Amino acid sequence: MDDFASFESGKKGSENNRDFMKEAQRIAMKYNGRNENELISAIYARAAEGKRNGSLTNAEIDDFYRQISPMLDGAKRKRLNKLVEKLKSM
Repeated sequence: MDDFASFESGKKGSENNRDFMKEAQRIAMKYNGRNENELISAIYARAAEGKRNGSLTNAEIDDFYRQISPMLDGAKRKRLNKLVEKLKSM
């Protein structure tokens, strides 16, 4: 998947979420060794694009948060939560 726009509209939500997770992992690997702000910015840009074109739903964003947040410390979890809320308000 090159971007969130490549989701097929007929896919089930869980399949879209797996694609979203794969995309996030791909971005994370691409930015391995770079600073955290660059990684967050890249993920946010892709997710914002998905929100704008309708290929990423608030439910999928919530699923992503539920899967990722347990792996983060308190400060990073708060930062991710702010990012999620900003995306969901788009």
